[in-house]
Amino acid sequence: MPTAAKLVAALCFAVLGLLLAEIYKLGVPERNFWGYFSIICAGIGLLNGWFVMGGLSGKGLYASLGFGARTAITMVVWALLLFSIYEMVYLSTKMRYGGPMEALLGAVRIAMNHAWSLMTVPMVGAILGGGIVAGAVTEFAANRWR
Repeated sequence: MPTAAKLVAALCFAVLGLLLAEIYKLGVPERNFWGYFSIICAGIGLLNGWFVMGGLSGKGLYASLGFGARTAITMVVWALLLFSIYEMVYLSTKMRYGGPMEALLGAVRIAMNHAWSLMTVPMVGAILGGGIVAGAVTEFAANRWR
């Protein structure tokens, strides 16, 4: 059921996904073409905000801070999964893998490499801090328009 809290959560986490994508792009200088990376990350944030954080709102301020951090981490995990599978499919069309099991292990290796590049102080701070702020804003919206 659509609520104001779900809408606010979706918008907040879409903005957070866009900001996290831009911060990530600053930390990876060797890649010069990003395509729709930021827009896809914003879409992942929008869906996670609506379905994850929107359903958890209305349980109090302290709980919403934790739920916001949880939603931000969930958003990052989905983005890692999506982009590593995309890169694995791209590499498999160039015949880089010997079989399907090697391709799946390649996707896990790609995801681990991307996860390792996320482990910087600005990125972790932005993920957790942005999630906490977005959770608090969502809780405010849930209490305001109940």
